[in-house]
Amino acid sequence: MPARGLAAAAALLLIATGPARAAVEIQWWHAMQGERGRQVEKLASDFNESQSEYRIVPVYKGSYSETLAAAIVALRTRQQPSIVQVVEVATATMMAAKGAVYPVYQLMRDQGEEFDPAAYLPAITSYYSDLGGNMLSFPFNSSTPILYYNKDQFRAVGLAPDNPPRTWPEVAAAARRLVDAGVRCGFSTEWPSWINIENFSAYHNVPIATNINGFGGLEVELTINNDAVVKHVAALAAWQRTKIFDYGGRANRAESKFHSSECAIYLGSSGARTNILANAKFDVGYGMLPHWPDLPGAPQNSIIGGATLWVLKGRPAEEYKGAARFFAFLSRPGVQAWWHQNTGYMPITRKAYELSRAQGFYDRNPGADIAIEQLTLHASTENSRGLRLGSFLLIRDVIEDELEHAFAGRKSAKAALDAAVRHGNELLRQFERANQ
Repeated sequence: MPARGLAAAAALLLIATGPARAAVEIQWWHAMQGERGRQVEKLASDFNESQSEYRIVPVYKGSYSETLAAAIVALRTRQQPSIVQVVEVATATMMAAKGAVYPVYQLMRDQGEEFDPAAYLPAITSYYSDLGGNMLSFPFNSSTPILYYNKDQFRAVGLAPDNPPRTWPEVAAAARRLVDAGVRCGFSTEWPSWINIENFSAYHNVPIATNINGFGGLEVELTINNDAVVKHVAALAAWQRTKIFDYGGRANRAESKFHSSECAIYLGSSGARTNILANAKFDVGYGMLPHWPDLPGAPQNSIIGGATLWVLKGRPAEEYKGAARFFAFLSRPGVQAWWHQNTGYMPITRKAYELSRAQGFYDRNPGADIAIEQLTLHASTENSRGLRLGSFLLIRDVIEDELEHAFAGRKSAKAALDAAVRHGNELLRQFERANQ
C-alpha cells in the first residue's frame, strides 16, 4: 500500500476508536495518617492497577472528627467526595442526614455488584446495619479492645507469663504485685469511654442506653449510671490512688506508658497491635478483656470501634459504579487478609479470616486472633450489639470529662456518672429535636 494509503488508513482507525477514555476519578476522604495512611494509599493503588475504568484518589482530611466536619461542610457547598471514612459512633449522625447518603446495600444492588451480607462477620456488620439487617455503610477499619501485658515484667515478679489475668480482681492482684516490686504503674487504658463504659457494658451484657442502645429510634436515654458501671468506675478511682491503675489520658495517649514499660498491663485497641510491637522492647502478651465475675452475663462479647466508609449522594452516576467496584475489591479475601495482617484491624469477612488462618498468620503471630474470638464469644444481644446514639462524639467528651473527675477524686463514681447521664441526655434531646 502506498504511503498515502497507509496514512489514510491510520486516520480512519483513529476516528473509529477515538481518544482513550480517561479513568473516572473517585475521591475518598479518610482519617488515616502515618503508616496507616500509606496502607490506605496502597489499597487505592492496588485497585487502580487492577482495572482501567476508575481511579480512587485518597485524600487525608485529619482526625475522625475533622474528616466528618469537612464532609458536612462539603455537603453544604456541594463539594462532597463520593466516599468518606466516618468513625463508628457517628453512625446515627450519618443516618440522620436524610438525602445525603447512599446506603451501601442499595449502591451494590443498583450497580449490579455481587454483594452477600452473609459473607461478612455479623459482629461487625450489625453495628452498621438497620433493624432490617441492611448494611448502610461499608466496614473498613474495625477493632475491639483487648488486654496487652509485658511478659518480661510478669516473669520478673513471679507471675506466669503465659497466663494473662481474666477478671478484674485478677488484674488488681497482678497490678498490686507489680507495683510492690517497683513497677511504676500496674495498668492503664486508652479511649476511656470506649473501653470502660461502652465495651464494659457490652461485655457484661448491660445496656448503655434505652431503646436497644438507640437502635430502636431517637427516643433514647443513657443508663450508664447503673450499679455495674458505678462499681467499675469506683474501683478504677480507688486503684488510681495507689497506682494499681494510672489514668493516661484520652484517645490513645496512654499507649506510651506501655511502650516504655511504665505500666505492665494495658487495655487498648486490637488495631494498636502492630504499633505496640514496633515500639515495645519486651515480650508482649495478649488476653481478652477482664470481667467482674460476680456480675451475671459476663463475659458476653465486646463491640467494635474504628470507622466505616459512607457513600455520599450528589456525585456523577459513573462515580457510583466505581465506588461499588471498589467495595467489591475491598471484600476480596486476599485484600482483606492483607489489610488485617498488616494493620492489626480485623478482617470483615469469614473468608479473609479463614485465609489468614490457612496462611499460618495466627500460628506465626500468637494473640492476633484474640480480638476476633472475643468479638464473637457469644451471639450478640440487644445490650452487646453496639450503640446508635446521636451526637455521640460530643457525649463521649461529656463521659470522659466526668470519668476524669472521678479518677482525680473530685467526684464519687455515682455523682460523676449521674452528671454524664444528665448532660448526655440533654445532647440526645437536642439531636432528637433536630432530626424529627
